[in-house]
Amino acid sequence: MTILYSFLFCGFVCLIGQMILDNSKLTPGHVTSILVVVGAFLGMIGFYDKIIDIVGMGASIPITSFGNTLFASSYKGFQSMGFLGIFKNMLCDVSLGICSAIIFSFIFSIPNKPKD
Repeated sequence: MTILYSFLFCGFVCLIGQMILDNSKLTPGHVTSILVVVGAFLGMIGFYDKIIDIVGMGASIPITSFGNTLFASSYKGFQSMGFLGIFKNMLCDVSLGICSAIIFSFIFSIPNKPKD
């Protein structure tokens, strides 16, 4: 049942993003930023953790989890080091994902030729 919930949650996030793209003049970058902020907000009010309990690992796949992880690591840094800890700890939990995205994007772009 968890697989079904994961599929439905990821599909719902993609549906929301596609509806925003189709019905507004926002670019994909704007929609991505909106979903990251929504994920951070849901993490701030504690609702994203409840979604993770229900959906399981499927809640860690969409872009909303990036916002939740940014908020969680910033808050952890604030609790341990004060105000400056927000900035010192913000990217600690997501750095592996960012580096992996850069490395794999480079690897997959090698055999492909860019269009003019």
